[in-house]
Amino acid sequence: MNIGIIGSGGREHALCVKLKESKIVDKIYCFPGNAGTSQIAENISININDFENIKKIALEKKIELLVVGPEKPLVEGIYDFFQNSGIKVFGPNKIASKLEGSKTFTKQLCKKYKIPTSKFEIFENKTKASEYLDKANLPIVIKADGLAAGKGVYICEKMEECKKAIDEIFDGRFGKAEVVLIEEFLQGEEMSFFIISDGKTFQFFQTAQDHKRVGEGDTGPNTGGMGAYSPSRLNNEELENKINKKIIEPTLKALDELGSNYIGFLYVGLMIIENEPFLIEFNVRMGDPECQTILPLLDSDLGEIILACCEGNLSSKKLNWHKRKSLCVVICSNGYPNEYKKNLLIKNLKNIKTTNQQFIFHAGTKFENNEFFSIGGRVLNVVVAEKSFNECKLQTNQILQQINWADGFYRKDIGYKVID
Repeated sequence: MNIGIIGSGGREHALCVKLKESKIVDKIYCFPGNAGTSQIAENISININDFENIKKIALEKKIELLVVGPEKPLVEGIYDFFQNSGIKVFGPNKIASKLEGSKTFTKQLCKKYKIPTSKFEIFENKTKASEYLDKANLPIVIKADGLAAGKGVYICEKMEECKKAIDEIFDGRFGKAEVVLIEEFLQGEEMSFFIISDGKTFQFFQTAQDHKRVGEGDTGPNTGGMGAYSPSRLNNEELENKINKKIIEPTLKALDELGSNYIGFLYVGLMIIENEPFLIEFNVRMGDPECQTILPLLDSDLGEIILACCEGNLSSKKLNWHKRKSLCVVICSNGYPNEYKKNLLIKNLKNIKTTNQQFIFHAGTKFENNEFFSIGGRVLNVVVAEKSFNECKLQTNQILQQINWADGFYRKDIGYKVID
């Protein structure tokens, strides 16, 4: 079958590489893709929020299944748009996508269904939010309600940081803001937990640890993600059972009671405190860069699994995983997550040779005149799957040194909690 992948980041390149291995996939089209996907699939330059045009091209290309990478098309209802079109969409519908599209929706759902999460308050204007903050204990977490590309979260340790966060959110830094969410700061360790669901049943889809902060030692502003490793050292059978019983099952029940179900990947962002899970956030798709570090560990046909989800047959599939570790280091343009230059040559990239356990997933890149150029903030993902995290780190470092891109930077401490 012909498959379309929507998105242009490292996650979509990783999905493209894994789906290329599938025995049910004939051809892959990427909307719009990047320089990496252009080497193994057909890129189609398009606005990913123009559903009519995507549909027109999908029908022309005889695409039977669309795999949606980023959150915005899902939140805006791409699944619902393609209902009854003859084209399957792997991803949740508009109601289920509110789990990511509205943080206040998710928090109120947690409250109603007794899902463990941090204590929170919701405010409709600066004045009331500021009055609350004047009496609050610091540090505290302030969040924009809607989509913010992973950047609408402020962890504030000083009152002036709180005021700045409130001002930026209500002044529209992340789009029009009708409310702001203020929640307690949980002291623990984060874990990314993934499932895959067909609307009736779900299966575990690995864990990871993401490094969000731009600076080494997890310092500086939040980014879309500077690197990740999988699996998380925190996961164990007892914790996994708690996550399923206390968080995932009540959430799926809540959606059912809203007249919806959940099809696709679900990212469960957790804070683990003394082996107890607390929900930080949901993402209604694979994380980025967690996807890049998880997919090389999958020892099953991803195309067959995704098709089974779209047809409601996930229970007929067994997911197998390689007994390996995986590490991903993101190379960013100098200046990211603030201003950075574009269209810069990455001259050594085309000469790099990798093994079948080493991957260079492209994100913000284009291929022009037989050369690779940077066009985004997060540019490349260097991933290695090996027997130990130490070996992963050794090999990623070797690849990074070969790329040796003077116009970029990366964190040298990705995975420091699991590497000796």
